[in-house]
Amino acid sequence: MSPELISILVLVVVFVIATTRSVNMGALAFAAAFAVGELVADLDADGIFAGFPGDLFVVLVGVTYLFAIARANGTTDWLVHAAIRLVRGRVALIPWVMFFLTGALTAIGAVSPAAVAIVAPIALSFAARYGISPLLMGAMVVHGAQGGGFSPISIYGTIVNGIVEREKLPGNELFLFLASLTVNLIIAAVVFLLFGGRKLWAMGAVEEETGGTPFPAEGTTDTTPAPTPAPGTGSTPGSATVTPAPAPAPAATGTTTVTPPPETPAAARLTPARIATLAALVALVVAVLAFDLDAGLTAITLAVVLSTLWPEDSRTAVGQIAWSTVLLICGVLTYVGVLDEMGTITWAGEGVGDIGVPLLAAVLLCYIGAIISAFASSVGIMGALIPLAVPFLAQGEIGAVGMVAALAVSATVVDVSPFSTNGALVLAAAPDVDRERFFRQLMVYGGIVVAVVPAAVWLVLVVPGIG
Repeated sequence: MSPELISILVLVVVFVIATTRSVNMGALAFAAAFAVGELVADLDADGIFAGFPGDLFVVLVGVTYLFAIARANGTTDWLVHAAIRLVRGRVALIPWVMFFLTGALTAIGAVSPAAVAIVAPIALSFAARYGISPLLMGAMVVHGAQGGGFSPISIYGTIVNGIVEREKLPGNELFLFLASLTVNLIIAAVVFLLFGGRKLWAMGAVEEETGGTPFPAEGTTDTTPAPTPAPGTGSTPGSATVTPAPAPAPAATGTTTVTPPPETPAAARLTPARIATLAALVALVVAVLAFDLDAGLTAITLAVVLSTLWPEDSRTAVGQIAWSTVLLICGVLTYVGVLDEMGTITWAGEGVGDIGVPLLAAVLLCYIGAIISAFASSVGIMGALIPLAVPFLAQGEIGAVGMVAALAVSATVVDVSPFSTNGALVLAAAPDVDRERFFRQLMVYGGIVVAVVPAAVWLVLVVPGIG
């Protein structure tokens, strides 16, 4: 049995054990990386650690640390109030606001993980407060980032267009951008409808006041004020009254229950700590977008400054960093790095490239790009797969423009996987959720995207011979 095949089978075993024995998959992956690296690939410790995602480790720690402080001092609650006022009480619009916000950030040049790191914690805090499915909100953020990710001035767009030019292939920058935007927009619409969006629309507008006024349920034409302010209110579609109740736990799927933020003057007031935290969030955006600074290092620095100025608000913040998620993601990606070091990824790609049927080779390359990108760098995968497609693109049986777009979309749309940078950020940023359950939801959803999207884009973009 070849070393490459052994390494793939070990990865399958890691998944099986983690699923059946509830062992942290990251810890298993570290052990597998050590065993396969030493015994099969003849790698030393430096070779094994070459795949450790140090940049992602810092991003996950830094962003969750900063937003743990923002939750502790009430800044995220203030942002939720502001968001409700922005959309005039229509909670159903918030997921779409997050979709287009992250899309705009990546379209103007932000790296996709940086945009998700900025938007996801706010979006998921809103989802937790209002009982919106975290899967819905997280998917909207990630697909929004990927929807804008291939504009002619974006990072992904310039990289792919540069590869196309270097390989002397026909290219169409606008087609690439519109293909990615359209696919992600369609997926976002489907996710919105399947995971509670229709119920959110059915609720209509909610009233956001500071005197304890409950939110109107579907079909309610009048709202009766509660006798005293309550931390949360619940509503059921079709009911004529609303009874104050304790804030429910975030729902795993779409729900019509609405849990407003604490309706007190203090919750909506800007304190010095909240003003400083908002300034830190703005500084994070400016540092990442305008000065191209690392999002993780910047977030940690800002979090340390806030902790120094207001230690009482941040005393528990370090404990709220998503350490289990950090272990899981870093372990799996370290093992994927071992696969890369020993040539397993190149071995799989070249095997497909040698197939004599161009259309079959094209769809298999799309699937390889999707599967590997769910665990590794999307840009790195595109950089490897597009050159692999050159030989059969040169035969003229496959349209280069459509093939490049299909590879680009297949390799990026799967970033909702919890093992990718974007999916990991969503998983780490979700407050007050059962992380194991949310992880499984993201993994299942990512698996569905991997199974369906490459075939769909191949059928629409490659088979007609575009370009």
